Amino acid sequence: MVLFCDLKIKSFECEYHLDLIVRYGCVPVIVPRVTGVHMLLESFKPIHGVLLCEGEDIDPSLYESEISSLSPEELKEIRETHASDTSIDKEKDSIELALAKLCLEQNIPYLGICRGSQILNVACGGTLYLDLEKELTNKLPEERRTKHIDYDNYDEHRHVVRIVENSPLHSWFKDSLDGENMEILVNSYHHQGVKRLAQRFVPMAFASDGLMEGFYDPDAYNPEEGKFIMGLQFHPERMRSNDLDEFDYPGCPAAYQEFAKAVIAYQKKLNSSMSLPKTLVLDGDMESKRMILVRCFSLARYMYIKGAPGKNPSKVSELEVGAEFLESNTALSTEQETRLKEMGATVRNGGSYMKKLKVDEEKHRIVRNMMNKMNIEQLSELMSFYHLMGNICGEVLEQRLRGNVDKCFKDM
Repeated sequence: MVLFCDLKIKSFECEYHLDLIVRYGCVPVIVPRVTGVHMLLESFKPIHGVLLCEGEDIDPSLYESEISSLSPEELKEIRETHASDTSIDKEKDSIELALAKLCLEQNIPYLGICRGSQILNVACGGTLYLDLEKELTNKLPEERRTKHIDYDNYDEHRHVVRIVENSPLHSWFKDSLDGENMEILVNSYHHQGVKRLAQRFVPMAFASDGLMEGFYDPDAYNPEEGKFIMGLQFHPERMRSNDLDEFDYPGCPAAYQEFAKAVIAYQKKLNSSMSLPKTLVLDGDMESKRMILVRCFSLARYMYIKGAPGKNPSKVSELEVGAEFLESNTALSTEQETRLKEMGATVRNGGSYMKKLKVDEEKHRIVRNMMNKMNIEQLSELMSFYHLMGNICGEVLEQRLRGNVDKCFKDM
């Protein structure tokens, strides 16, 4: 499953991304841009990958842009020239930054295109140019200037980028490069871009004006192992001829292909880890109570063996199973726990057993009060864990008992 953030753009633009994701074997899920969604991202789990693409400008306050360097007149001109982009959407910012940080924290594959690459850089502490023309292009000689956006010709607009050697982009487009000429023509439409790249990233491509057009985390890039953290400022998905599958270069869909490969590998790795039962971690108070139970059953086993040697050997075996099971820090089902308690009643006298029952009732009360403070998700996880452990314990106990019965028949 790959998460997209809801795009407030023409539907066919979104379809280019979806088409490539589906083509390479992933299922896209749209995250709606509605108030409060950034607080509910846990509900989308398991998340196997995130693709973020186009959209409005990111709120400058999120990356501490040096907007003081631009005059009020320049800021007004930027808003008028790029009216469709400069309307800040703080809710979308919150959702996408939360998704990016989730991917970075949990090593979930992430592909950022255009705004998505800017979100990734900002999430890691990088900054952006508030406006390329005002802060970069106009300060360069004519021959180095690059036009990054053409409102009248979105699809056909191209400009030169120079690919960095030995980068993923280099491997994807190497068959289209002419000897030492590491340049290709790319499609883009943006008036902002990476100003200061976050420390963890390495550049993959530059425009003629020096603007970074692609970057990645080399420590989090191995699609076969489910690792993929990358941002592309240009649009490889739109570098097509007449909306067909014929791309400008064979390497254009490679970013999506490798991203999908990482998503599938990450899914397999996640499913493998989820199939293993999680160890229940107890706090200090609960751990001390568990140790009391361990000592009780260990003592019961010792007293049973010493107090009545040679009698009921099958029950001795059962008691050993109970003690060993508790000592292994594994939980019992209620039924199995009751059975072991009943076995403890045969030890010495009933008075000590009744005293133990009162102690157990107090323990039950404490545990019940503790569980009343848990939320539904915590209780559900705990119940699933105990149910799994109960089943395992039942199977092991049954195997041991069956083995003892078989042994008794053989001895007869």
